[in-house]
Parts: sequence; structure tokens; C-alpha cells
Amino acid sequence: MTAGPDPVASIVVPSYRGVDRLPALLDSLAAQQEGTPPFEVIVVVDGVDDGSVALLEAERRLTLRSILLPENRGRVTALNTGFEAARGEVLIRCDDDLVVPPTYVVAHMEAHPAGESVGVVGLTRDVHQPSPYARAYGEDAAARSSAGALARPAGERWRLWAASCSISRSTWERIGRYDLRYRAYGWEDIDYGYRLHHAGIPILLAPGATAEHHGPARTAAARARKAFESGAARATFLHLHPEAPLPAPSAGHGPWGAAVRVTARGLTSARAAERAGTIADRLLPRVPVPVGRKLVALAVEAAGLAGTRTGSRETGATS
Repeated sequence: MTAGPDPVASIVVPSYRGVDRLPALLDSLAAQQEGTPPFEVIVVVDGVDDGSVALLEAERRLTLRSILLPENRGRVTALNTGFEAARGEVLIRCDDDLVVPPTYVVAHMEAHPAGESVGVVGLTRDVHQPSPYARAYGEDAAARSSAGALARPAGERWRLWAASCSISRSTWERIGRYDLRYRAYGWEDIDYGYRLHHAGIPILLAPGATAEHHGPARTAAARARKAFESGAARATFLHLHPEAPLPAPSAGHGPWGAAVRVTARGLTSARAAERAGTIADRLLPRVPVPVGRKLVALAVEAAGLAGTRTGSRETGATS
């Protein structure tokens, strides 16, 4: 641990096999603008030391602590462990695949008015390496996601709670821990955002905290698997919060909707969804970009629908 003054803010970084991702994040945190109040970084290494601990112990530019969990327990446990160890008054979650701007810490801190309880979201922009998948689907999906996030009304911002967000210590003590019932990929963050919203706590955007996300899916196979797992986690959310104003999943209408529904029937597991994406990956270099986009979209949308159905059967939630 690098010693420093008492931190005003704590940045909690959950990390799993992150040795190749962490250096870029640490570089960006070490380059915060002059005048940034003291902050600490807490990296929770989730049960697998792939060299991350030595990397973190060698860091001298930041006030930093690393916590190695004795086994892989998932992102929820990593987040809770980091938040409980934090000393700052503003608690910032920052995933290990982000590169943050020099205004990052200040933007999060200034968004918390004294004596008021708010949630603060720093949006992220997916950064893709050139590839058939990026050209056909990834870059377009990232642009649509960014535009949709900016257009989302204030009452729906709880759905943006994700990789970069912050609350005050008093809000953490009021709302409590991330929910351990989210065991796989996704929705533990949206769940927390909804709990803030349900408690009447407004959620604000911090433009100065917008970060680059260097860990988006790189292939259709990876994207389809995430869609299936996210769909299953969505069902957990609905089981826990049946009153939440969440639109029902839909395959769409017409021939496209029929194709999504038929494809979804064959995707009974995350592995099956990944195989569907692999088929699209093999075809991408051989077909025009618009056709490739449709192939990936079919795998991703069908996987999401199939995951939601699977999760609904397991939880008894109404999808």
C-alpha cells in the first residue's frame, strides 16, 4: 500500500484476471488533474491471482490497497468487500477495464451536494479493436447505446447504474450491500440503481466522468453468451422487484420476430448461445457488413430472449 493523506473519495475496483487491464486504469487514475482531493484506490482481486497482486503492490503513484479474496466469489462479493473497506466519504465504483479522464475523480465528487443523497453515473464508451465483429456490429451497437443513455429520462437513469458510479458513505449505509443473489453476469448493478430510485434518491449524470470501456465483447460468440447470462439475470431482477417499470422482453414482429423466436428455442444454455455466435463469427468475413450485422443481431437477440425464459423458469418470475 502506498501511504497518503486521509482520502476524501474511495475508488473500488472489482477485478478478475485483470493483470492485462489494470495498468491502463492505474495510469489514468494516476493522471488526475492538479488539485484533485486525496483519494484511495481499493482493488479487490476476485480469488485468482494472475499477477495482479504483484502489479498492485508495485504501484507507487496512488494511495492503493489490494484485497485478494481466498476464492472466486463473483463481482457482487468483490464490490461489497471493497465498499466495506473504503475510508472515503464518496464511494466510486470503477471497473478494471476502464480508462478514465483526468477529471474523473473531481467530476464524481462535485456531483455530490453537501447534505444531499444522490447517485452519480459516469457513462462509458466502448472502444473496439478493428475486426469483422466490430465493423459489422460492435461499433454500431456502442454508438446506439451511448445515444440511448444520454436520451434516457431522469426517472429511468437507474438502468444506467453500471461500471462507473458513485454514492456517499451515508447512502451506502442506508441502501446496503449489492445483492448476493446475482451470481453470474449482469444486473447486480441495475438492481442497485433501482434500489436507489425506489428509495427516492435522484440519479445524476457526471459528464466529466465519462470513461473509455476497453472490455466490450470482441466476438459475436462472447456477445451472445453475455446476452444469455444477462437475460437470466434480468429474470432474477424481476423476481426480486416485480413492481419495477421494466418493459417485457420482445422478439419483435413480422419475419424478424419469428426468426428470433425460432432461434431462441434452440438456445437452452449460455454455451448454446455462444455456439450460435460462433457461427456468425465464421460468416462475418465472407458477407457484406449489413448482412453480418443481421447475423450477429439474430444471435444476440435470440440469446437474450432465451436467457430471460430460462431465468424465468428457474425463479418463477414473470418475463
